[in-house]
Amino acid sequence: MAVNKLFSERLEMWLKSDQPKTLADLVAVFNEKSFAVSFVVLLILPALPLPTGGVTHIFEIIAILLALEMVFGRKTIWLPKRWLKKDISAIAQRKAVNYMIAKLKWVEARSRPRYKHIVVNEAFLRLTGVLIIVFSLTAFLAPPFTGLDTLPSLAVVAISLAIIFEDLLLYLVGLVFGVVGIITVLILGSAIFNAFSLL
Repeated sequence: MAVNKLFSERLEMWLKSDQPKTLADLVAVFNEKSFAVSFVVLLILPALPLPTGGVTHIFEIIAILLALEMVFGRKTIWLPKRWLKKDISAIAQRKAVNYMIAKLKWVEARSRPRYKHIVVNEAFLRLTGVLIIVFSLTAFLAPPFTGLDTLPSLAVVAISLAIIFEDLLLYLVGLVFGVVGIITVLILGSAIFNAFSLL
C-alpha cells in the first residue's frame, strides 16, 4: 500500500518501538518521501502545545539543513554521519506520542490526493524547501518558553504531511499557519523583547 495510507500507523510503531531513534534509522524505515517524513518527525514536538524549553532547537537546525538540500534538488537525504546518528528520541516521549498520533490520524482520515501534479512537481518542491527554511527559522528564533514556535512548526508539519498525502489543500492550510506564525512571532516577540528591555 502507498505510504500515505500507512503513515500514521508506521510512525506510531516506530515511535513506540525499542529500536534506536536516530535520523539514519528514520530514513531507513521511511525511505519513501524521506525529506517530508523527516520534517514531520523533527518539527512535530515543537508543533504540539507542550513546553519544550528550547530542547528542539537542534531539530529545527537539522530541518533547515535538509530544506536547503531540497532547494538544491537533492532526492535523498545527506547529513554528516555524526548528525545522522543524532539521538532524536525526545520525540518519543510517552506522554506526547499518543497525542501526536491521534492528531496525525485525524488529518490522515480527512486528507486525500488533491492536485497531485502540483505537489510532486520538482520546482514546487524546491519552493517548499524555501518555505520550510523560513518557517523553521521562525520557530528557532521565537523566544523560548513562550509557545510562539508552535505555529511555524505546525506549518512545517502540515506542509510535509501535504507532500506525503499529495494534498494541495492541506499544503495551503500549512501555508496559512506559517504566515500567521511569522506575524505572531514578530508582533508578540517584539512586545516581549521590549517588556524585558524596560526591566
